[in-house]
Amino acid sequence: MKRILTFYLTFVALISCGTVTEAATPVVKTGIEVLRDRGFEGLTGKRVGLVTNPSGVDRHLNSTVDILFNAPGVNLVALYGPEHGVRGDVYAGGKVADTKDPVTGLPVYSIYGATRKPTPEMLQGIDVIVYDIQDVGVRSYTFISSLGLVMEACGELGIEVMVLDRPNPLGGEKIEGNYVEPGFFSFVSQYPIPYVYGLTVGELAVMINEEGMNRGQKGDQKPAVCRLTVVPMEGWTRDMLYEDTGLPWVLPSPNIPFKDTPQYYAAAGICGELYGFMNIGIGYTLPFQVFGATWLDPEALKSRLESYDLPGVSFRTIWFKPFSGSQKGQLVKGLQYFFTDYRKARVTETQFYVMQAVAELYPDKKAFEVITGYGLFDKVCGTDYVRTEFKKNYRFSDIMEFWRKDEESFRRLSQRYHIY
Repeated sequence: MKRILTFYLTFVALISCGTVTEAATPVVKTGIEVLRDRGFEGLTGKRVGLVTNPSGVDRHLNSTVDILFNAPGVNLVALYGPEHGVRGDVYAGGKVADTKDPVTGLPVYSIYGATRKPTPEMLQGIDVIVYDIQDVGVRSYTFISSLGLVMEACGELGIEVMVLDRPNPLGGEKIEGNYVEPGFFSFVSQYPIPYVYGLTVGELAVMINEEGMNRGQKGDQKPAVCRLTVVPMEGWTRDMLYEDTGLPWVLPSPNIPFKDTPQYYAAAGICGELYGFMNIGIGYTLPFQVFGATWLDPEALKSRLESYDLPGVSFRTIWFKPFSGSQKGQLVKGLQYFFTDYRKARVTETQFYVMQAVAELYPDKKAFEVITGYGLFDKVCGTDYVRTEFKKNYRFSDIMEFWRKDEESFRRLSQRYHIY
């Protein structure tokens, strides 16, 4: 009894001095919350369509679908499903079908299947399309491509577009990678921007609109410019990572489960397009945060990578058995890596140094000698130069200048579109 009383008095004392507190109050308001605070200005009295997925929520995890459906004066009439669907019920790579939303009864039109650009029939009777999806700040993530095609379609039909802004989980200062080159524009490289672009989705939307970046893959064809409104966040600053916002993280796609996963997606996702080379944790509990293989010596790989003295990144050995995928149930040996100083780290370059180390340690396991195809690798790199030059010697130094060449020019350009 005395022990229980002592614990109780200690707990009360801790509370009174502020040592034990409730979860931190969010310091950032997302676009949907600002829109609600403004009485849904710009939507009242209009027929509204919504592009969203499960990441479109307020700080209390209320879905933007339900918020707009129940908003006074707002007539939400249609939903548009990007990759993984409006309610997140379609797994990676699966096609989204036209259907009906089970909660609201609204029609859901697929924009990730046979149709990726909304057709005039899908947009018939719509006054304004709202976009609310959590971005990850990486060019190859398909939601920003869907946004561009929605803007294009709406521009052609004179329909307004409203983007509800959200934090860039990579922050607003990190810019890495080359521009997409002619001939390599695709749904995973829709715009001539670096691989990591340091803008919020609202800022990027304005840049796409003002710089004529839509349909860049079609050469000289002039893009349609839409009537665009961005509802900005409150409280977000460019130096913030997602953990600094105080907001809950809702995974925008199945393999981005945690608030720091976008950092690892940027660092391993390109390498992950080399099917049959390395296991990067897909099908295990650490998606994008490991590099492994059944034939690997983890200690040797760790020693080789540490010899490069990469700033801001550390490695530890790991053994694991994937739950799914081609190596399901097999013992995979490799490294888990951590960004110990994210701001100093050259995040995207991590994967290239891993490829270099493997080539040095295992000449018969070089990345482009063991894979079955590299088309998607070139697409996400936005060029074939990275592959063809790197393949000659498997040294990152051979492609470093190319990989970094567009970063400063984009930094200057993108500053024109900073909202924060």
